[in-house]
Amino acid sequence: MRRLLSLILASAMAICLCTNAKAETIVKARGDMRVYGTYFANHNFTGWNSTGTKTEDQFEIWQRFRPRFDFEANKNLYFRLGLKVDTIWGYDTYTAANPTAALMVELAYLQFKYPDTDIQVAAGLQFLSLPQSKLFNSSVVWSNPLAAVVVNAPLIPETLTAQFGFGRLLDTNRSFDNSTTQVGDELDAYFLTLPVTLDGFKATPWAMVAVAGRNANYALKNSNDFPDLGGTNFTNTLFSAASYANMTASSKLGSWKNSQNPYSWFGGAFEVSALDPVRFYADVAYGAGAMGDAKAARRHGWMVDAGAEYTGFTVFTPQLFAWWASGEDKSTGNGSERLPYLRSQWGAGNSFLFESDQALGRNYCAYARPVGNYGIGLSLANISFVEKLTNQLTFAYAHGNNAARALRTARTYSASYMTMGHDLGENESMFGINLDTKYMIYENLAAIVETGWAHGQFQESIWGHRLYHQAESNGNNEWKVAFGFTYKW
Repeated sequence: MRRLLSLILASAMAICLCTNAKAETIVKARGDMRVYGTYFANHNFTGWNSTGTKTEDQFEIWQRFRPRFDFEANKNLYFRLGLKVDTIWGYDTYTAANPTAALMVELAYLQFKYPDTDIQVAAGLQFLSLPQSKLFNSSVVWSNPLAAVVVNAPLIPETLTAQFGFGRLLDTNRSFDNSTTQVGDELDAYFLTLPVTLDGFKATPWAMVAVAGRNANYALKNSNDFPDLGGTNFTNTLFSAASYANMTASSKLGSWKNSQNPYSWFGGAFEVSALDPVRFYADVAYGAGAMGDAKAARRHGWMVDAGAEYTGFTVFTPQLFAWWASGEDKSTGNGSERLPYLRSQWGAGNSFLFESDQALGRNYCAYARPVGNYGIGLSLANISFVEKLTNQLTFAYAHGNNAARALRTARTYSASYMTMGHDLGENESMFGINLDTKYMIYENLAAIVETGWAHGQFQESIWGHRLYHQAESNGNNEWKVAFGFTYKW
């Protein structure tokens, strides 16, 4: 890994120094680094992994660095390369003896404007998020790097823009299938957004269609996920319980009749600032997939959220938010009634309940799923009584929207499809508090403390005696304290 980094940096320096008669390439470097320790007690409320087969290690020291290089030919053309190492001390790259490389390419894309127009094209591995109103961190359906081609075309200057593109999430067999019979082993997505900006109002309708092949490897773990802590891969987020239960060892969806099934999503993000300093936010999303397949394989559902904030105070910004997402009915034989999604970083107020890109972003929350529940929250953001010191205090309450019978049945299919503390039955709930503090030592160096606590109420009849009573022995509580530094350049 050291040799690779040295080669990349040396190449960047060489390009900076070299010119030719036709053009000069300028290399700009930027990035960020964070290092922090996290003490987390009672993961999954039990102190075990989500299936109750492993015990937790309560203290870890994480380090991430992400250098980014922009190779600019001119103001209309550049290539961006982003690298990342993100793991714990004593493991992979940060092992004292015989370290193994954990370097990954996070971004690698070309971006340019079509000559004599304002149409912008980006092609390659790039960060993409479907629209979400500003109060909520990011999209509930997709928010992650994606290998894609994306076109931004202004239709009405400063008022209406069209963004559309194509991305390939999975291609399991690459160039050749495993036999002379062609199979559906890809997951492709097509998307469109139409942001409309008016004085005091912004609305962004959006839509996405994906084509899911039965033979794609949906069990691949996302690099940002923690399956043992409730993190997800596509098997949990896209499919019904019956489809998941009938997945073969090769990850083929054995319950699907069709070689390929379409998934579709549509929604909108809305922001109102006309009554400033009071601002309003709202989102709506609907998704459905495999609706032409067997009844048990279908999945469809809704999610809506809304919030408001008051920006007129100088020392803090109060924010109020709420959400509702459809949940499972009593039967798994008629498919799933939860919104299918791909990769979510949805959340508000850095809530300890949800994964929403907190500053110290590993092993940092309760990992509640954003679907199948409803709730309300209050956040005091940007609290500042001392120069360079800011705080955020957030309270959030989530209540289950899933029928207990459906959760019990799903658990008989697989103990990891629905997990305690991440999926909530209709008589279950969680309450979470977090207090996050940032002190700017320098303009680009911050010391950060994040604290969080969650308390849950669960049903023994859903999760079983062993998990239920282990959580009860911990008071149905989990909590964390994290301290570290972030540096941006």
